[in-house]
Amino acid sequence: MAGLSTLILLLCAAKDVMPSSSHWKPTWPSYRVPVILPQSTLNLDKPQFDAEARLEVVSPCGPACHKSSPLPTYEEVKNYLSYETLYANGSLTETEVGIYILSNSGDGSQGKSRTKRQIYGYDSRFSIFGKDFLLNYPFSTSVKLSTGCTGTLVAEKHVLTAAHCIHDGKSYVKGAQKLRVGFLKPKLKDGSKGANVTNSAMPEKMKFQWIRVKRTHVPKGWIKGNANDIGMDYDYALLELKKPHKRKFMKIGVSPPARHLPGGRIHFSGYDNDRPGNLVYRFCDVKDETYDLLYQQCDAQPGASGSGVYVRMWKRQNHKWERKIIGIFSGHQWVDMNGTPQDFNVAVRITPLKYAQICYWIKGNYLDCREG
Repeated sequence: MAGLSTLILLLCAAKDVMPSSSHWKPTWPSYRVPVILPQSTLNLDKPQFDAEARLEVVSPCGPACHKSSPLPTYEEVKNYLSYETLYANGSLTETEVGIYILSNSGDGSQGKSRTKRQIYGYDSRFSIFGKDFLLNYPFSTSVKLSTGCTGTLVAEKHVLTAAHCIHDGKSYVKGAQKLRVGFLKPKLKDGSKGANVTNSAMPEKMKFQWIRVKRTHVPKGWIKGNANDIGMDYDYALLELKKPHKRKFMKIGVSPPARHLPGGRIHFSGYDNDRPGNLVYRFCDVKDETYDLLYQQCDAQPGASGSGVYVRMWKRQNHKWERKIIGIFSGHQWVDMNGTPQDFNVAVRITPLKYAQICYWIKGNYLDCREG
């Protein structure tokens, strides 16, 4: 019973604080963020890197299915949030974690249909052109992975993306050991190629500079699960670059309830496969949500997987508007709704637990991860 009580506290760690002013602004809530700390690390055998990269995840388990799933036990949550770390030299480790709650005073249907375009009615995506937009915030935070997905800059050396972009749930994908992250670069005036820039066969508007990944973190909830069970809830990964990128990045934040989002909408940009040479931006309404997932019908294509889902809200403490990533675009779901197939695009929410984990991966100090 003690474990269950602790779990309930963890799942209810978010505590919304809404402004009392009659002139309401969509405001970032305050959250009680738990602490996730490594307990032990074990060396694993080097992976084979034999999986094919999948640019989307398809699952028949929709909102009702996820909502009806039993709450995981405290030990199961610890297991799901334990993680593997893959290094550039091919070595692999597994880290077990502990989860703690500190008081405020502490220091501390799957078939032919799935190949259809993920477009809902009129295609509402916007291709972003011109370096004045592509190289400026927030679009400049979107990067391309060498496995074909999208990622988002979340720190000086870190990129947030989807786990399925580097691991298929059973094995690491081909190219994961030599994973690179591509940064859009402006075309050189003389038309020549700069060092480490793609060749002229690539459309001019999509010149990239590539930086190698030093290591990646993938939660065990993804590795041990699958998209039909709890796996999609943990479809996120963090990449650490070998050198800083020197660009403005977007902070991560705990995902507020959909009813508190400005206009009930989310936004994200990615490198959709059907628009080569384009960074594609879109926004749409959230249709449904579970504790771990956001269901929406933002138009998207494979290649956009791993995009950071963000919103812009008022930060009361700093007296300014601030964008934060509240989720990771995962992919497509066909759902059997009383015998009628319905499709959604799904994003993994950054919950207080996931915030604590990802923040610790970035900063290495839980004291810097107390505010979500």
